[in-house]
Amino acid sequence: MNADLAPSTLDELVEAVRSVPRVIPVGGRTKPRLTQAAATPISTLRLSGMVDYEPSEFTFTALAGTPVREIARTLAERGQYLPFDPMLSEAGATLGGTIASGLSGPGRFRFGGLRDFILGVRFVDGAGRLLRMGGKVVKNAAGFDLPKFFVGSLGRWGILAEVTFKVFPRPEASRTIALQVDHLPGATQFIRQTSVNRWELGALDVLPGGQRIALRLGGPERALDPLAQEILGRWTGNLLSIPDADDLWSNLNEFRWAHPEGYLLKVPLCPDQMPALFDALQPVGDVRIHFSAGGNVAYVSLPGETSAVLMEKGIRGLGHTALTLRGRCPLALGRHTPTGVEAALRLSLDPLNRFPPMDD
Repeated sequence: MNADLAPSTLDELVEAVRSVPRVIPVGGRTKPRLTQAAATPISTLRLSGMVDYEPSEFTFTALAGTPVREIARTLAERGQYLPFDPMLSEAGATLGGTIASGLSGPGRFRFGGLRDFILGVRFVDGAGRLLRMGGKVVKNAAGFDLPKFFVGSLGRWGILAEVTFKVFPRPEASRTIALQVDHLPGATQFIRQTSVNRWELGALDVLPGGQRIALRLGGPERALDPLAQEILGRWTGNLLSIPDADDLWSNLNEFRWAHPEGYLLKVPLCPDQMPALFDALQPVGDVRIHFSAGGNVAYVSLPGETSAVLMEKGIRGLGHTALTLRGRCPLALGRHTPTGVEAALRLSLDPLNRFPPMDD
């Protein structure tokens, strides 16, 4: 592996891309499998800092190497936040890496994922051109919304240099409820019932083990306790203290529940598919699964290579795809057939094939 190139200006980033035949962007390395490729790493960590912040417009622009936790602190000072709950922020995830990985946390359940908040990008493409797509205001949205193509792109479209996001006001208060369920089908039924209820849950996650559900309410202080008591009047559970609630969501977002040296994968799915995935992976052994965003994504952790083959077989057998965040599995599991739009974009943005393909 070549030593990292570490540009500190956009001009240096352009020169770095032009200087080598194959490149891969790296940030905080919190999702190491995404950057394991036969290419020269270009670190964005020196491209850091807020470029522009308009609290009254609920938008900000920052360099791609800015740590997400710094963004969160700056927004919190003005009572604002990123509602999709950026993951691995405490571990050092950068803004560009968060976009490239496409990871959204529990807040995606109510507010939408990362792609619903990105407004514009500046990036260096495979031809070494510094380009801009999108804008810096919410209403500037003519033509194709190309910045969204960078969400989940894994650094294979270009190297992000600067990004613009919209943000939301932070709720006045929040409450977290932990409910008990007998089995995973019961959790699936619960999701069906509550996802269309008037409570407007901010987050709904099935915790590893499949027998506890975490709900989060957000809004005016005076409204939350009556809503929490109404929920607890219908299901068995308890209201968590604020410190316990903060720990719970932090542990989920930082993957502290996962095997620290094991494999970690992201599996998109629907709530009704949760029991089948859970059952299919039980032969793996010490598998841990966290179902997030109302059962629309599963994070799967397993301890080592011996069980990786069984895990891959189970995921493929159900027709699912998966993205490996940590471990030596293939980066993408399952079928991925490039669309015509994707092929045309790659030809336009990377005519010299500077960025590695998904199967590298």
